[in-house]
Amino acid sequence: MPTRGKKYRQVIGLVDRSKRYDPAEALSLVKSAHYTKFDETVDLAVNLGVNPRHADQMVRGAVVYPHGLGKTVRVVVFAKGDKEIEAREAGADFVGGEDLVKKIQDEGWLDFDKAIATPDMMGLVGRIGRVLGPRGLMPNPKVGTVTFDIGNAVRETKAGRVEFRVDKAGIVHAPIGKTSFDAEKLLGNLNALMETLVRLKPATAKGVYLKNITVSSTMGPGVKIDPGAYLGATH
Repeated sequence: MPTRGKKYRQVIGLVDRSKRYDPAEALSLVKSAHYTKFDETVDLAVNLGVNPRHADQMVRGAVVYPHGLGKTVRVVVFAKGDKEIEAREAGADFVGGEDLVKKIQDEGWLDFDKAIATPDMMGLVGRIGRVLGPRGLMPNPKVGTVTFDIGNAVRETKAGRVEFRVDKAGIVHAPIGKTSFDAEKLLGNLNALMETLVRLKPATAKGVYLKNITVSSTMGPGVKIDPGAYLGATH
């Protein structure tokens, strides 16, 4: 195993690894344990009592955080006509159709963080699915990135809309902000994500739904959160 640095060993003592903390206390600990000079991302990992191999237990969705993510999100939109105008007015960074697809195909251009498309453009966008898909950039109607409500989709994405999907191990990973955020803002974002996960609980999921919740900064130790804080989904 790799040897942890001196600063990490110092802050790990702040966290009781056997305890499940109240959400607000956990986030305060994450901030206290932040020791690097850069503004780290605060990440959430939620182990769900689901079997992702079953299609009816695939938990997937998106959430718009009340306090954003603390970073600039570059948005590309595949649209034409009035929807192209709507996208530009809403603040999209790049808007187009055949021209953008060709640029991605021929030049390998991927200078954006999120992609949104109108349904009538998906035939065109499908040509670059092998490029966008593995990078998590392919527009998808299940998370609201294939829509005719382009203006709203762009505004939400720029404001800090985050997509999530349970992985093969049954865990949802998602950022909830930066260590520079005050604990109250981090808590607001955390609650927004947890409330969304509670709402998306599959009807076929048996037993405990929220098994483990852990929050951490990029370089800091993980802090466990008591699932009882979101009791409605634990049974």
